[in-house]
Amino acid sequence: MEIVDLLPDASDRIHEVAALLVEGFREHHPQAWPTLDSALTEVQDSLSDSRISRVAIAPAGFVLGWIGGIPSYGGHVWELHPLVVHPTYQSQGIGRALVADLEQQVSQRGGLTLWVGTDDENAQTSLSGVLLYPNPLEKLAQIQNLHRHPYAFYQKCGFTLIGAMPDANGRGKPDLFLAKSIETYL
Repeated sequence: MEIVDLLPDASDRIHEVAALLVEGFREHHPQAWPTLDSALTEVQDSLSDSRISRVAIAPAGFVLGWIGGIPSYGGHVWELHPLVVHPTYQSQGIGRALVADLEQQVSQRGGLTLWVGTDDENAQTSLSGVLLYPNPLEKLAQIQNLHRHPYAFYQKCGFTLIGAMPDANGRGKPDLFLAKSIETYL
């Protein structure tokens, strides 16, 4: 596997990534990118000069996964957005490799922190369907992963739960926030 920049002139690869985005989010987050057009818009947005857009390519040349990074706070903090791995190739280290690569890319740009938001719209955690107020941090400290929510993947990659936005996706459907410090790769 090779991880490379997704380039604006690679139209076939851009379409392949967009199709992967629709397919990869279909099961747990079908409204994220319900159509190829909405996914193409997301991919095109990721190609701006200020952002990072990287793809994992199989030896046979097809896209295994895609990751993006968005700078904020003057480039000190970067959002990991999005991350998708082809469903057939999940749990084979591709996601971890993409996250590690993004960390290096962010470090080379002077980033200090990488963060990610991951929604719970399908009762995948103990925070789903729960009134998180008035003490959301108490409930966050006792979170349980009920149905393979991605927050556990990010924890394996070194991220720490830092918060939750109650009702971000409707009543009882929070967004979980995780972050990690970026090591210096320079």
